[in-house]
Amino acid sequence: MVYLFMADGFEEVEGLTVVDILRRAGVEIQTVSIMGRQQVLSSHNVKIMADILFEEINKPAEMLILPGGIPGTPNLNAHEGLDQLIRESANQNVYLAAICAAPTVYGKKGLLQGKKATCYPGMEKDLLGAEVLYNPVVVDGNFITSRGLGTAIDFGLKLVEILKDKSLADSIAEKIVYTR
Repeated sequence: MVYLFMADGFEEVEGLTVVDILRRAGVEIQTVSIMGRQQVLSSHNVKIMADILFEEINKPAEMLILPGGIPGTPNLNAHEGLDQLIRESANQNVYLAAICAAPTVYGKKGLLQGKKATCYPGMEKDLLGAEVLYNPVVVDGNFITSRGLGTAIDFGLKLVEILKDKSLADSIAEKIVYTR
């Protein structure tokens, strides 16, 4: 199971683009609200209904995904249950993916120490201990990071490559008229 976590203030295009691409690939993914209610308000005041609440997670994760956005990223970083899940998942080599400001959640927890990573321009200082790269998507072990809304399709397709295979990611790119 793949989980994408949503908090008030998350960047809706980064989150929903990834969900769309993974569902096209047949990946079992659920959107998860950490807000204690299903409806989450995006950074641009779009009301979005999550599939489940954080407290309803009941299947082991293959991947955790954090979309960016402000104040969504700080809200994700402050959630104690998500903090525990991220730390446990890192120890179990579960894939930990994040885009835009959200890679800083992993960085602030010390999980990117010695890893290559990227994030939204200007937030690199919060990738504590990471070797900062400026590629659209960076993969290092079980960490997948991306720069922002403009890289959301690349990010989603890379997650398909990791969870399924490159030929499926290429096929989806062609079907959505995206040039890689």
